[in-house]
Amino acid sequence: MPDRFVRIALGITLGLLIAVVAQPYIMAFLYAADQPRAITARGDLSAAETTTVDLFARASPSVVHVFAQSAAQGRALLDPEMDEDSGQQQGGSGTQTGTGFVWDSGGHVVTNNHVVQGATQKGGSISVRLSSGEVVSASVVGTAPNYDLAVLRLGRVARQPPPLAVGTSADLKVGQAAFAIGNPFGLDHTLTTGVISALQRRLPTQEGRELSGVIQTDAAINPGNSGGPLLDSAGRLIGVNTAIFSPSGASAGIGFAVPVDVVNRVVPELIRNGRMRNPGIGIIAGQEATAARLGIDGVVVMRVLPGSPAANAGLRGVDPQSGEIGDIVVGVNDKRVHRLADLTAAVEAAGMDKAVMLQVERDGRIRQIRVTTADVAQTRL
Repeated sequence: MPDRFVRIALGITLGLLIAVVAQPYIMAFLYAADQPRAITARGDLSAAETTTVDLFARASPSVVHVFAQSAAQGRALLDPEMDEDSGQQQGGSGTQTGTGFVWDSGGHVVTNNHVVQGATQKGGSISVRLSSGEVVSASVVGTAPNYDLAVLRLGRVARQPPPLAVGTSADLKVGQAAFAIGNPFGLDHTLTTGVISALQRRLPTQEGRELSGVIQTDAAINPGNSGGPLLDSAGRLIGVNTAIFSPSGASAGIGFAVPVDVVNRVVPELIRNGRMRNPGIGIIAGQEATAARLGIDGVVVMRVLPGSPAANAGLRGVDPQSGEIGDIVVGVNDKRVHRLADLTAAVEAAGMDKAVMLQVERDGRIRQIRVTTADVAQTRL
């Protein structure tokens, strides 16, 4: 009796073991989906998804891919710390690629200056691929290196793409949604989403200047996004993507865009005149680091350009013989100035041919000096 019981128990155990081992094969045989499966209804998109889908559908036809061929092979513009960001150097070809967007019905396209600067030399060329896939030639209408902006004019196109809707950067809020459309790593019309991470950032541009009021976003911006639009949730342009902070050269969640209110001021002037008149007073400022070491809080006037507004107003630079400091600009229109970027921002806010009142420290005393701004780009040493 015990032997029979053991044999039955062993048989049951063996059967169970076989069933466990064979179970996947049995299930695969009985339930394998060897025909297309029925589609499960998903229901309506959420309101947020619908907004994003509609935004891309409206805005993407206005976004273009820019190819700038330099006369000679150039070096990559990507810096491992602060990349102006997004132009992508294609290996060994001397071609810089980036993004742009249609500004008006006249065929003008806005992009970053650093995307096309290599092609502005003799022998360079620029082509643009539209959202339709059509590739057309383009010419440079004007550039504003101090704002990292450039305007192109499209050649003959089969159908003119629509201009992008323009918003304002004056009422932006940290935390509101932001959308970037561009061509990262050459991948056409890529949409990335995020939020406005910060406002009023400062961004170095060419010729030692700083652009103030810059928008920071965590929407992914990578090489190839330069010159592309940053949009709000209504699909309006709020900035032009221009740089990233990235030790790796790819998106680290810190991107920067030139605010649209600056773009809307600069681009029309580039279209009209081919260049941006830069209001200034005509001084060469001393090194900020040197001024800080000397305990100076303000802008040291190193030199005054002959014939400039500063010269006409009697501002004094550093004495070339003795090295004695002349004037230190400490305020503009009673607003404190700590460094050159403060002075530049105040003068640009005043505009061209406008009077500003400088607070200048000279010989230990504060003096009020009235200066009328002018196009300092026309002033020569």
